[in-house]
Amino acid sequence: MQASSSGWHECNNSYEPFVKYYLGIMLKAYNEFENRVEHLKYHKLSKPERIKAVFDKKVGKVTKKEITELYPDISKVTVERTLTALVKSGYIAKVDSGPHTGYVRI
Repeated sequence: MQASSSGWHECNNSYEPFVKYYLGIMLKAYNEFENRVEHLKYHKLSKPERIKAVFDKKVGKVTKKEITELYPDISKVTVERTLTALVKSGYIAKVDSGPHTGYVRI
C-alpha cells in the first residue's frame, strides 16, 4: 500500500501495487467462499465417498496429507483404508513411494 503512494506529491505514484494487493484479497476471498460451498456440497456424503470425490475434482497427484488437510474430520486410518480400497478397485493408482507417495485417478 505504501508503494502505491510513493511519489504522490510529485504526481509520480503508481496504483499498480494497490491494485495487485486488492485483487489478491479478492482472490483469497473467492477461494475461501469456494471451499465453503464445496464443503456444503459434499458434507452429506460418507467419508469414503468424500475422499473419492477429491479425485473427481482434482487433476494430478493427490497425497494423504492433502486429503487430511481438506477433511480434518476424517481420521488418517479411514483415509488410508479408503485409498487402499480405491487402488484395489482400480479407480486410482499409487505413484511414488515413501514421503512422496501420491495417488492419481486412472
